[in-house]
Amino acid sequence: MKKNMGTVDRILRILIAIVIIALYFTNTISGTLAIILLILSGIFILTGFISFCPLYLPFGISTRGKKAE
Repeated sequence: MKKNMGTVDRILRILIAIVIIALYFTNTISGTLAIILLILSGIFILTGFISFCPLYLPFGISTRGKKAE
């Protein structure tokens, strides 16, 4: 599994997940929407920590910068 996420992408995903979780625990979101968003935030946290997004793969997307050699 080759990493395809840059630092900014990872930080944004984790921050978005934290905001969604905070909205849930403050009862700002509830019901089906809350469940869907919590699942999405779990995916964001997982992909953020492993630096790999499977949806980027078929499209050839990578937010990692080119390393200077």
